[in-house]
Amino acid sequence: MTRARIAIVGAAETTRLGKIPELSQTGLHADAALNALADCGLTLRDVDGIATAGHDAAEIAQYLGITPTWLDGTSVGGCSFIAHVRHAAAAIEAGLCRTVLITHGESGRSGHRGHRPIFPAMQQQEFETPYGVTLPPTRFTLPVARKMAKDGLTEEQLAAVAVAQRDWASKHPRAGFRDPIGIDDVLGSRMIAWPFRLLMCCLVSDGGGALVLTSAERAKDFPTKPVYLRGTGGESAEGPMVSQMEDFTSSRAFRTSGGLAFESAGITHADVDHLMIYDAFAHLPIYGLEDLGFVGRGEGGAFIAEGHTRPGGRLPMNTNGGGLSYAHSGMYGMFALQEGVRQVRGTSPAQAGEVKVSVVHGVGGMFSAAATAVLTSEAQW
Repeated sequence: MTRARIAIVGAAETTRLGKIPELSQTGLHADAALNALADCGLTLRDVDGIATAGHDAAEIAQYLGITPTWLDGTSVGGCSFIAHVRHAAAAIEAGLCRTVLITHGESGRSGHRGHRPIFPAMQQQEFETPYGVTLPPTRFTLPVARKMAKDGLTEEQLAAVAVAQRDWASKHPRAGFRDPIGIDDVLGSRMIAWPFRLLMCCLVSDGGGALVLTSAERAKDFPTKPVYLRGTGGESAEGPMVSQMEDFTSSRAFRTSGGLAFESAGITHADVDHLMIYDAFAHLPIYGLEDLGFVGRGEGGAFIAEGHTRPGGRLPMNTNGGGLSYAHSGMYGMFALQEGVRQVRGTSPAQAGEVKVSVVHGVGGMFSAAATAVLTSEAQW
């Protein structure tokens, strides 16, 4: 029998999502942080560890009035916050701190950005940007086009991802887009960069979120239902240039990160009740399903199109509507974590039944990095 060692005791998003022009990026961090601490009955004085990405972690600590004994500014794109969970757990277990606050805030829509994430990398600027591959839709086009040619992925299957996630978003009052859509709506929306049409692309938003982590032993003293970490999670990187991927039809970082998370948690795919896969664009859940081993190579698109991830399906996935319909500030990983916590707590507006095990998987950059966390309601297994 294994006992949980680390728990998430506080979780909250910014007070509002969508368009928040009155708050700076720093203000979004602070709003989310105070909401998460209020969620678990703590104050800033209780925090001795802090982590964030895309913003100077020291500045956030100073702004909040925290003098940490542990600090993590790892910034590898949208999956950074999932990696922070892994790092925070290690720090708490090592005795470097007792209570970690992970914050995210980003003014993706209003543009009040004092800082930019630490990418694109120098290699991108030197070898890809001069050829017109400048933004995520054009960078992601390279692997998706190969996957369509090699694995038979179709435009209709890409559209089905957006449709399935809109079904979930229709149940979430805070989702940015909630009106149901069909395949024809997606394929009829404006072309962005083939094969990506507007409704296959993420919803650019202002917003953020924060988590509070501590030891599982302390977790029972908090007013919130603890969400325990099962295993150590996983993380990996393949490199900043999408043009240099080992295989355009599969992410090496996804496979490594997911494999580590499943192995350390001691779970099989049949144990997973709920799944969040970072979806800046419609192809990412397809890669995630295949590279994490839920389906075979080339089967992810059909799996979603057949309805297995939709409400009532056998593998509820991206139940907040994902980055395509819920919100996407620029680094979406925090929102995937928030929905994973809600599902394990049983408090999501789109609750997928009793969730004992939720897997949260994220991407950084254009397949450059990945991180995976396994959340559970069980204190021992």
